Amino acid sequence: MLSNFSFKETEEVFKVKKSSYSKKIVKQLKKEYKEDLEKSKVRTEVNSPTDVEAPPEKIGQNKDIGQEDGTANSEHGEEEMEVESEKEEEKPKAGGAFSSALSSLNVLRPGEIPDAAFIHAARKKRQMARELGDFTPVDSEPGKGRLVREDENDASDDEDDDEKRRIVFTVKEKSQRQKIAEEIGIEGSDDEALVAGEQDEELSRWEQEQIRKGINIPQVQPSQPAEVNNVYYQNTYQTLSYGSSYGIPYTYAAYGSSETKSQKTDNTVPFKTPSNEMTPVTIDLVKKQLKDRLDSMKEMHKANRQQYEKHQQSQEDSTKAIERLEGSSGGIGERYKFLQEMRGYVQDLLECFSEKVPLINELESAMHQLYKQRASRLVQRRQDDIKDESSEFSSHSNKALMAPNLDSFGRDRVIYQEQVKRRTAEREARRARRRQAREQTGKMADHLEGLSSDDEETSTDITNFNLERDRILKESSKVFEDVLESFYSIDCIKSQFEAWRSKYFASYKDAYIGLCLPKLFNPLIRLQLLTWTPLEGKCRDFETMLWFESLLFYGCEEQEQVKDDADISLLPTIVERVVLPKLTVISENIWDPFSTTQTSRMVAIVQKLIDGYPSVVNAENKNTQMLLKALLLRMRRTLDDDVFMPLYPKNILENKNSGPYLFFQRQFWSSVKLLGNFLQWYGILSNKTLQELSIDGLLNRYILMAFQNSEYGEDSIKKAQSVIACFPKQWFANLTGDKTISQLENFCRYLVHLADTIYRNSIGCSDVEKRNAREHIKQIIKLLASIRALDHAITVANDHNVKEFKILIEGK
Repeated sequence: MLSNFSFKETEEVFKVKKSSYSKKIVKQLKKEYKEDLEKSKVRTEVNSPTDVEAPPEKIGQNKDIGQEDGTANSEHGEEEMEVESEKEEEKPKAGGAFSSALSSLNVLRPGEIPDAAFIHAARKKRQMARELGDFTPVDSEPGKGRLVREDENDASDDEDDDEKRRIVFTVKEKSQRQKIAEEIGIEGSDDEALVAGEQDEELSRWEQEQIRKGINIPQVQPSQPAEVNNVYYQNTYQTLSYGSSYGIPYTYAAYGSSETKSQKTDNTVPFKTPSNEMTPVTIDLVKKQLKDRLDSMKEMHKANRQQYEKHQQSQEDSTKAIERLEGSSGGIGERYKFLQEMRGYVQDLLECFSEKVPLINELESAMHQLYKQRASRLVQRRQDDIKDESSEFSSHSNKALMAPNLDSFGRDRVIYQEQVKRRTAEREARRARRRQAREQTGKMADHLEGLSSDDEETSTDITNFNLERDRILKESSKVFEDVLESFYSIDCIKSQFEAWRSKYFASYKDAYIGLCLPKLFNPLIRLQLLTWTPLEGKCRDFETMLWFESLLFYGCEEQEQVKDDADISLLPTIVERVVLPKLTVISENIWDPFSTTQTSRMVAIVQKLIDGYPSVVNAENKNTQMLLKALLLRMRRTLDDDVFMPLYPKNILENKNSGPYLFFQRQFWSSVKLLGNFLQWYGILSNKTLQELSIDGLLNRYILMAFQNSEYGEDSIKKAQSVIACFPKQWFANLTGDKTISQLENFCRYLVHLADTIYRNSIGCSDVEKRNAREHIKQIIKLLASIRALDHAITVANDHNVKEFKILIEGK
């Protein structure tokens, strides 16, 4: 079949693939072939042989064209071939009967695709030339010749080559060419002879193969996968080109010629024809094969024996491991059972606490609120008393500017006067009762107005306070009334975890129980500390409570202590997380810095925690910082809201029995008392903070103003001694040089001014008064020396000619 036409005039190549209707065309051509064959026999007698043969030069050209086309097809490995249009015009023209058919070939122009009629004419021309023997193959070199085949035989040639590659064990059916030849009636054709020869050869091969299979003895060979044969053919086809994979050379030659069979590419794998000679079977050959098979079986037996021994050893090891694990499974089972019980217990305990902890928080808040209300009520009463007395003894110069029904503070005069009278009566009654109590104890002579704390409560307030407190305690006793003792008793809970610690310490440590216990005991301890208030005299020390004694020796067994054991710090952690937060609330809401008793107790409990629990109560601890911050805030609030120093003319203060004088003295001594309370925190608060609060905030702001308003004499010296007595001696122990701390410079100047005033007042007086004045000056020098203000002390001694300066300094 003509598959490709190529025309090179315009350097364009057109490829025409085989039509899907080629088989139908072949059948149609068979019928036409019979008719044309009969007509051609008649015409051959008339036509001369010279008309059919092509000129030599044309033959040479065809030879060159065939060689070029074969080279091109072999490079591309394609079944289709390209026919150049220029070369197509130079093909030899058939004479005689083919003159009319060849005339249509010259009509085809370059670039034009031939139609079916043109192709049919070309086929008829080539077929008739072959039948008449006019078409002569051109072979210039052996093995490289090229024959032009019929396009209609392409499919049959491919099938024949495929059949040559396979071993045929069945009777081969007739090829398509044979069937066509039989239908046409051609006898003795070359194709039939070739097919017959091939059938004889294949039959001979099959007979030889069957004989060889029957006489050969199977040999022991290693098993080979079944895919080998498939791989053989698959690899062969994959490595070969299209034409070579079917054994089809890229040249046109006569069918069945020796050149065509020999022209196979290097990639083809020819089938080796089995030899007719059979291998002779001898005794030595049989012995050798048996020996080889025996050696192979011995090697296989040896490998199996080694594998068997390996499995035996593995079985023995597994048996020993099973026995070892079964022997140790008893303790693991008990451990698992215990841990499961602890797991259930802890879950129940947490569920219980999740329900009861909110109730405990409410009770604790209610108790704190009760104490806070009482402290706030006392502070408010003191502030109201100060306002009442200040308003009573203040100057009346601004009354004309106020409305007639308002006082100096803008309050309704009538209602306010009634409240003032009631508060005054209550205040004087309390003072009278305190005075009477001092007379009974013999402390009346040493007492100064303003040093006592007015914390007396009315019977109504006391009764209401006690009722509310009892109610809270009663409710606290009902918190765990519906709970088993093992879930709220500290001893029971402790015993559960002690058993875990003693039996399985590794899992106890891995579960971080030591870190969880403080939080677990927290609500139970807070419930016991519900009424604990260290500001009261009857308050019980927390170290004597039941929870402290129960947890004191937890984790302290006789066995060797483990490093970094969290149970050792159980109590310090509880102090940090329970006691310090409670003290923070007390100091912020309940503590009164004006009360010397409360301040002393507060300082004592904080100092005890610092000394007894230094690992948690330190400057780096968060809860400790919060406590100290609450103390400072409370002290600053007192300094801003509760301290008041009245200013009166000296002529009013000359009458020592007058109300303004007594009120002035009471406010002065209350300020001095507050100064002493502030300085009790020495060693707990930093020196810088204390000096800022006590000296800058209280002494220089209020007390010095009272000193300047007092008379200069023995009373002022006594007050100065009281102020200096409040200062910690450690402030001045490590001072170097002649100067004291910078915050006390104003106080030192006042003492120097006091000495000068006393000396001026003694001029012109009697000798006794002068002698008393000189003694007062010496006392002032001693006061200056006690606070390391040596420069001011030397100035006073030089100004007043005091020669006993060294004795006074040494006797300070």
